[in-house]
Amino acid sequence: MRGLRFMLEYEKAEEALRAWHIRSTIVAFGSARLRMDGPGRQPFLYEQARAFGRIASERGGALSVDGDGFRDNVIATGGGPGIMEAANRGAYDAGAPSIGFNISLPHEQGPNPYSTPDLTFRFHYFAMRKMHLAMRANGLVVFPGGFGTLDELFEILNLRATDKAPPLAIVLFDEAYWRSVINFDALVEHGMISAEECRLFRFAETAEDTWAALVASGLKAHR
Repeated sequence: MRGLRFMLEYEKAEEALRAWHIRSTIVAFGSARLRMDGPGRQPFLYEQARAFGRIASERGGALSVDGDGFRDNVIATGGGPGIMEAANRGAYDAGAPSIGFNISLPHEQGPNPYSTPDLTFRFHYFAMRKMHLAMRANGLVVFPGGFGTLDELFEILNLRATDKAPPLAIVLFDEAYWRSVINFDALVEHGMISAEECRLFRFAETAEDTWAALVASGLKAHR
């Protein structure tokens, strides 16, 4: 019955997104372990993710259906706590719908209270969740995170590098963090990636910078 379960997981989310007239999304990834009152830079990262969710919702077209009958650039996250909660919360602050693509896990992953109830889903299969995260994305913003965040980031980068996904704007938040955990220059030096592939993404340090980088990378706002 696995094939049927795959089909149901796909169609349930598809029907709900269609009912809300959602044509495109901006996906926000980042650590589920990060807290608004956590140590170090965690409060700053949470607040910037929240601010970005609000900015993108206000400026991108998520607040209302356009003349063609669609919403664009709706915030979509993995639906859990941490950075995901912050981005959904920013959309909530703006009064816009946002999406939570949850996954059933033994720990960490539970739906946050800020994604729109009709647009909050729980998947069994990572593959189907990834497909829904990727298939409508106009933009991808990746905040600091661990294995799950790296998995999602490299999935999208690989789809872009192999032209299996259309062009989309990709922004990595906090350049120092990303350069400390991924040695992009070494990958180029060893011939594992090309210098051209490093131009698939940009870096940003604030919520406003992130929005500007998305637009500079080709994201079209729909008001």
